[in-house]
Amino acid sequence: MAAVGIAAHEAGHAMQHAQGYLPLKLRSAAVPAATVGPNLGWILLVIGLLLASPKLAIAGVVVFAGAVFFQVITLPVEFDASNRAKAVLGELNIVDHDGALVVRDVLNAAGWTYVAVALQSVLTLLYYISLVSGMRNDRD
Repeated sequence: MAAVGIAAHEAGHAMQHAQGYLPLKLRSAAVPAATVGPNLGWILLVIGLLLASPKLAIAGVVVFAGAVFFQVITLPVEFDASNRAKAVLGELNIVDHDGALVVRDVLNAAGWTYVAVALQSVLTLLYYISLVSGMRNDRD
């Protein structure tokens, strides 16, 4: 049942793509930021802090924020794909009641992992912002 749910979830992404689902388009556009942002962001931040360069540190925060945007926009994409999967599996009677419960549990657990990653990213961004804010206050 878990495999059926995951396969249906992936089919949900295909449906999103076919229907031009806006959050999926936004997430696709944010892939470069997600690829570069986490590493380049903290590197620029650390160099900015070490050199006492607020502009460089802020640039690091901004670059990292692009990766955070990717994590946050991923949430509606993933939950929508799971909702589509559950609906299709039910409408087509592919799973019985007990199977639907297993699918729901598996897809919900997977969805919460995305929530955890997004929350961690937002909290890291807030931490970075606090470092830069402290740096700017120290210079005043």
